[in-house]
Amino acid sequence: MMRSALLVIDVQQSFEHQPFWSNDDLPAYQAAQTALIRGCRERRVPVVQVFHHNLAADSLFNPARGLCVAQDWLPPEHDYRVIKQVHNALTDSGLDAWLRRAGIDHLIISGMRTEQCCETTARVASDLGYRIDFVSEATLTFAMPHPDGREFSAAEIKARTELVLNGRFARVCSVAECLESLQP
Repeated sequence: MMRSALLVIDVQQSFEHQPFWSNDDLPAYQAAQTALIRGCRERRVPVVQVFHHNLAADSLFNPARGLCVAQDWLPPEHDYRVIKQVHNALTDSGLDAWLRRAGIDHLIISGMRTEQCCETTARVASDLGYRIDFVSEATLTFAMPHPDGREFSAAEIKARTELVLNGRFARVCSVAECLESLQP
């Protein structure tokens, strides 16, 4: 029997102060993220909050700046909380050990940024033997410039992430598909 946990990655105020921050996709993301958290809680799936810390003095992710806290809209209920200082949520946070002690073998990935910490966590977790649901609509990212000057939209970046993860490292799914597959 599969035992699941929901990872809510880097939904922290640090992002709201980045120059690339945009509210364009935020309402849809917030609705998906809160529905996923609520659905997991109803199914007694543990919710893990993951926060990123960077100890560089000028980093918005430095906890001394006071921004390494959950964004105001995020539901406060969680079962476990970890701090990471690398892109993935597993290798330096103690999370992998906690998951294994709890007998969890299925991770549901959500949070910020789609192509960075969420995708990296999915890839590492897959390599560590976890089964992964990557709930793309419950991830958020932002437009980025390519080194050659082209601008990639958030939607294009998400589509690329879905392309490279699906069937290789994860099952890319919607909130509804993810929740439907969980044991009640």
